[in-house]
Amino acid sequence: MSEAAFSNNLLARLPAVRGRYSENAKLANVTWFRVGGPAEVLFKPADRDDLIHFLQEKPADVPVTLLGVGSNLLVRDGGLPGVVIRLGRLFASIEAEGDRLVCGAGALDVNIAEMAKRESLSGLEFLCGIPGTLGGALRMNAGAYQRELKDVLIGAEALTAEGEVKALDPESMGLSYRHSSVPEDWIFTGAVLQGRAGNAADIERRMEEIRTARGDSQPVRSRTGGSTFKNPPGEKAWQLIERAGCRGLTVGGAQVSEQHCNFLINTGAATAADLENLGEEVRRRVQDATGITLEWEIRRIGLPAGGDS
Repeated sequence: MSEAAFSNNLLARLPAVRGRYSENAKLANVTWFRVGGPAEVLFKPADRDDLIHFLQEKPADVPVTLLGVGSNLLVRDGGLPGVVIRLGRLFASIEAEGDRLVCGAGALDVNIAEMAKRESLSGLEFLCGIPGTLGGALRMNAGAYQRELKDVLIGAEALTAEGEVKALDPESMGLSYRHSSVPEDWIFTGAVLQGRAGNAADIERRMEEIRTARGDSQPVRSRTGGSTFKNPPGEKAWQLIERAGCRGLTVGGAQVSEQHCNFLINTGAATAADLENLGEEVRRRVQDATGITLEWEIRRIGLPAGGDS
């Protein structure tokens, strides 16, 4: 989408904030795929109160999208209308309270694992194998290496679309495999995670096992977005993709990873459309070959090139 496509002068309609607004902000530089169009307006709130104020005062018809570090995400080439919110450093705090960690939603999952190691808290090592932030992990009940977030979650805080603060317990969040029933327009601001007393050397050893396994099996040095499709019940998505003959398949500058075929890769010149079209072609071939319909795990958001959804 060209900048001219965003022509309703949205900035003039937004409330005054202490944080920073940016118009037509490039998003390709902050997504792991390195593709996608701009945000009509990018908002970086100064702190939690500034974010609450914005949500309470913004026009009701203005769409809001939360963007973490851009992993597990495909922003379409036409960009994102409305306001894209990115949480800054003040939302990335991690503090130990006994055998628990109190974390901001902007904290990187790997940093939470590192803090747990420093505090000799075991049970959180798996987080070093999950790219992205805690907010994204809460949204999809992220997991890796036989563990998932609901296994260690004590509670979370979120803001409604109108800026109301909600305290959530795991039961009310409807957490299941790569899913949360928390409304899509709520914004997570933090959570409390449960660890257990452990030995720092043992914790480091387990984290190194996870890092090694991830590096050996996944294209972690490529422009990718993590696992593309959810594992169907009783199946592995990568095995279905391989069975359908899709390993190495390309569309434009997008390719199914040769190393792990549940990963799509931007080989350097891919568009978001290339990546999405490749994913859809994989789904079609898997359906034809196995009768199983793969579900996207990567979130696809925004408008296609040309601006119409």
